[in-house]
Amino acid sequence: MELRISNLSKTYANGVVALDNISLTIPAGMFGLLGPNGAGKSTLMRTLATLQECDSGSVFFGEYDVLDEKDEIRRLLGYLPQDFGLYPKVTAYELLDHFAVLKGLSNRARRREVVDGLLQQTNLYDVRHQRLGGFSGGMRQRFGIAQALLGDPRLIIVDEPTAGLDPQERVRFHNLLSDIGDDRTVLLSTHIVSDVADLCANMAIINHGHVLLCGPTQQLIDEVSDKIWVRFIDKRDLPSFQLRHPVISSRLLSGRTLIHVYSEDDPGDGFEEAIGDLEDVYFATIAGRHHAAQPCA
Repeated sequence: MELRISNLSKTYANGVVALDNISLTIPAGMFGLLGPNGAGKSTLMRTLATLQECDSGSVFFGEYDVLDEKDEIRRLLGYLPQDFGLYPKVTAYELLDHFAVLKGLSNRARRREVVDGLLQQTNLYDVRHQRLGGFSGGMRQRFGIAQALLGDPRLIIVDEPTAGLDPQERVRFHNLLSDIGDDRTVLLSTHIVSDVADLCANMAIINHGHVLLCGPTQQLIDEVSDKIWVRFIDKRDLPSFQLRHPVISSRLLSGRTLIHVYSEDDPGDGFEEAIGDLEDVYFATIAGRHHAAQPCA
């Protein structure tokens, strides 16, 4: 089912505008919501997860009104928040079984089948009797996905799921998310560009409560692929290059400073053409150099 967000706004009591008239259409499959910390992603996730009220706007998941039919949406929803607590002295099996009861799985045999299946799917079956306090960060995240999958949800929201994971656990978590995103709507909120590049066929970039860009991920990459120019410079020269050129990013590479410039034409000054990627899309958009080729909703 499709998730349709129309003119959604939220301003906190301290005056911070978290969401400013956001409109976005999210198709079935894996959808990436990319943005820096403080962009409004978590506010949007909590609103979609029926945990927070908005000031105005509407959200529909298929024919369901997300803002007014909260109980119905919760039956269709799986949610993995950015931060979640676990009882450290309880085993993985015990807590997942408890969550299954809360989800309405009252038949003991059926519940055991579901819990065992989810623990196997998230590669936690062999440690099902281990206490959660001894789980690594990656194991905790996989347990979070297991509880989010209870009840076979049609909409799954995951907020910053790979932050803090080591490379091996990130790959394992990517594979898990990819497996569950085939036949349902999965909204992945993150500030890690590679998460979206690896997983999501469609995406949006959000900053300061505004949707800046959205569309098929590969199409957005193609739009900047011939507009990125690079060169190595002395770190001390970075300010002067930023004055002369539309620099969108700089980073150390093998001890030298590599800068990326967004330009329709050859900027000269020793730059070489490069093939743009999703990181270039992100930095060019956040810097205000690149804009949507078509409306987001």
